[in-house]
Amino acid sequence: MSAQPFVTVFAIYPNLTHLDFTGPHQVLCRIPNSQTIIASRDGGEIVAEGGLVIGKTVRLADIPRCDLICVPGGMTATEVALDEAFVGEIRRLASGAKYITSVCTGSLILGAAGLLQGKRSACHWAWRSLLTEFGAIPDEARVVRDGNIFTGGGVTAGIDFAFTMLAEIAGEGYAKALTLGLEYAPAPPFACGRPELADHETLKLVAGNMDKAMLQRLEEARQAGARLKAQAGTA
Repeated sequence: MSAQPFVTVFAIYPNLTHLDFTGPHQVLCRIPNSQTIIASRDGGEIVAEGGLVIGKTVRLADIPRCDLICVPGGMTATEVALDEAFVGEIRRLASGAKYITSVCTGSLILGAAGLLQGKRSACHWAWRSLLTEFGAIPDEARVVRDGNIFTGGGVTAGIDFAFTMLAEIAGEGYAKALTLGLEYAPAPPFACGRPELADHETLKLVAGNMDKAMLQRLEEARQAGARLKAQAGTA
């Protein structure tokens, strides 16, 4: 590793799904000789889903560069995709980053920043189709790599994504050792964590709840996609 610290930036926002952030953070903050920065559009406190308060975030505009940028997901991701101040900072930092990454619906924000055009990308299964609004290619894998872009699927997939990144940056041996150190040995009490594994009634219930939010999220994604196309047309 070089003498200069490897800088990881987590770009977060109100009402994000905190496990999308805290799961990968627990792993990636262990990168040797590294600095991990938690940032938001305005800095200060961010209140995540369930009222969890994440304090002392750095203002994105105050970060000059990073080696890895990670955007977590949340039910407000498509709303955030319309926030040009936030999206613009993601675009700026990504332009000089070695790795551009996301978890869950954070990939929709990467898409709104114009970073996924023609790229394969993961996303939460319920919202994966929205990636096409940004010219991305939806991929159902739990962790997807396309060049220097690494994207994780829904929520808990962020931990798999993080170990994949750790192996890429610090080596497989180090990633294996931390896997053991954190006792990462998933054995869910209910093996229904993906649509193809769930029984019909469970899938119907969850999909129905997701459908209630789909119209709003689809409209927000379309607006963000249209803005991206307009920006490309004037570039």
